[in-house]
Amino acid sequence: MFDREQFIEDCASAVRQGDRQRAVQEVVARAMTDPAAVLEALGQPARPGPQIVRASDSITILNVTWPAHCVLRPHNHLMWSVMGLYCGRKDNILWPRLPGDGPSRISAVGAKSVSTGDVLLLGKDIVHSVVNPSSRISRAIHIYGGGYFHTPRSEWDPDTLGEKPLDLEAFLRALETKS
Repeated sequence: MFDREQFIEDCASAVRQGDRQRAVQEVVARAMTDPAAVLEALGQPARPGPQIVRASDSITILNVTWPAHCVLRPHNHLMWSVMGLYCGRKDNILWPRLPGDGPSRISAVGAKSVSTGDVLLLGKDIVHSVVNPSSRISRAIHIYGGGYFHTPRSEWDPDTLGEKPLDLEAFLRALETKS
C-alpha cells in the first residue's frame, strides 16, 4: 500500500544521501510496483496540471496530470529529476544542444516512452519535450533535485528551435488548459 506521507519522508531522506538521484529513484521504483495504490492514495485531481506535494530548496515533489494528447515544447529543468508514471503513457523527446557560438539551438536525437509503472531519470542538463499520445489522462509523480518554482529555466521555440527564458506561469497554464 502506498502511504503518501511516508513517500514524502522517504524522498526527503533520500536527498540527504550521497547519490541523491539514485536514492530517490529507489524510492519511486518501490512506489511504482503498485501504481493502482499510488492512484488510490493520491486521488483524482480537480484539474490537469501539477499539484504540489512538497516544495523546498532541496527537493520538489509534484503530482502531475497530463491531459489526453497534451504536447509541451522542449524545455529544461537545470536540476536532476525522477519521474514515476502511475497512470497512462508519456513520450519524451530528447534534444541535446547544438555546438556553436550563436543562440542556443537544439536537435532531436532520441526518445524515451514511459508507461504505467515505469520510472524515468533525467540529468540536470537534459532538454526534453513531452507528449501524452493517449486519448486518456496520464499521471506521474515528479521529483526534482531543487527548488523547481524558483529556478530560472529555458524553453525552445517549436518552429525555430531557438532558446528563450521559460515563462513558468504560461508553461503551467498551457498544461492545465490542454484538456
